[in-house]
Amino acid sequence: MAAIAMKASSLSTQDLHSFYLYLEKNSTSLTMFTISLILGWTLYIMNRPKPVYLVDFSCYLPPSHLKVSVKKIMSHVRVIREQGMWAKTGEHDYLMDFVEKILERSGLGQETYIPEGLHCLPLEQTMTGSRKETTDVILGAVDNVLRNTGVSPSDIGILVVNSSTFNPTPSLATIIVNKYKLRDNIKSLNLGGMGCSAGVIAIDVAKSLLQVHRNTYALVVSTENITQNLYLGNNKSMLVTNCLFRVGGAAVLLSNMSKDRKRAKYKLVHTVRVHTGSDDRSYGCATQEDDEDGLVGVSLSKDLPMVAARTLKINIATLGPLVLPIREKLRFFVTFVRKKFFDPKIKHYMPDFKLAFEHFCIHAGGRALIDELEKNLHLSPLHVEASRMTLHRFGNTSSSSIWYELAYTEAKGRMKKGDRIWQIALGSGFKCNSSVWVALRNVKPSANNPWEDCLHKYPVEIDI
Repeated sequence: MAAIAMKASSLSTQDLHSFYLYLEKNSTSLTMFTISLILGWTLYIMNRPKPVYLVDFSCYLPPSHLKVSVKKIMSHVRVIREQGMWAKTGEHDYLMDFVEKILERSGLGQETYIPEGLHCLPLEQTMTGSRKETTDVILGAVDNVLRNTGVSPSDIGILVVNSSTFNPTPSLATIIVNKYKLRDNIKSLNLGGMGCSAGVIAIDVAKSLLQVHRNTYALVVSTENITQNLYLGNNKSMLVTNCLFRVGGAAVLLSNMSKDRKRAKYKLVHTVRVHTGSDDRSYGCATQEDDEDGLVGVSLSKDLPMVAARTLKINIATLGPLVLPIREKLRFFVTFVRKKFFDPKIKHYMPDFKLAFEHFCIHAGGRALIDELEKNLHLSPLHVEASRMTLHRFGNTSSSSIWYELAYTEAKGRMKKGDRIWQIALGSGFKCNSSVWVALRNVKPSANNPWEDCLHKYPVEIDI
């Protein structure tokens, strides 16, 4: 532009007159060029990726009577085993000690939630109880997000629901369609069996559909069911999930309409999905199956830490070039060349993702997972505070945990305009998925934020 300006300043009146005469003589060529330019610009405008805005989201807060402490859980378990509802192991019931030790070291607090059917004696692991748990969660979250945004259910054109292990007929998506009388041309999907990373998958699916269907809203609902999935056997690897998973769910309202940019909280920048299920060890590291006594549970293999680390590495390698500054990319490239061609003993360079993101929402799958990501990504305790506090307050709520973490960050007043957020989740398959958002304004917590009743207590020191 500077060069053109300098050249134009040196043009004389005679030069401009000559240029005008040239255009007069070549009006046909000029017209064709102008039409081509307009056509090309129109095609670009029509086919460019449409921005996806997060208008608002809501996390379900269960009623207070569903709260449980470690002491109450252990007391409940003892009664269940004495009543013969849980298989016994012999004279020395070592599994009780194992369960109590896992609970005490898990990072979960004393006010997490379990469903109503598991508070009962005898346990009510029925289809009716399971439906009630999931219906309460998803409708509670959807009610709140629609109330906060003022969006009419008839304006929603896309619905994506994910629940890994509970998929009744009619589907969970159909429950929402029926409850809110969504329109009959709704594009609805129900994702099942995709583990704790399915929340990001649901966002990615909604993003793809929003590129095709213009001027509409997409509702994404993430949850998991605990009632039917309580394991009552003696396999240690299957008992771990009993100790970690708790009631929770989230509803997210997305839009591709430019009018929603002013009121939206975030804009979706990237989604990165990695699926290593073609490898047998990845495929079998977290499997729902029968134990030796024919009782169904989710078995975790010893390969899980190795598989998770490898899948995470692939995700980071894919995401890095999209978000990291040039300096970090060059450092990574130089280290890679040195290791590849000169000195194999050199350690891999881990880019500083703190230069790319202000906030990290790491799936609250367990204390060990958060510890490892904090260490490997060189994060500070503040960066993983939202994840640790979510695990402490709500436990592992599966695919919705990343939204409880984002709600925590908002409640603390830390989300400023331009801040970048990295949501990262891992799940069975094995999968590692990331979504990247940017804050469009200084974000305040929405009404009925799940942390508003207990924010004064957090952060807490977690003594393990």
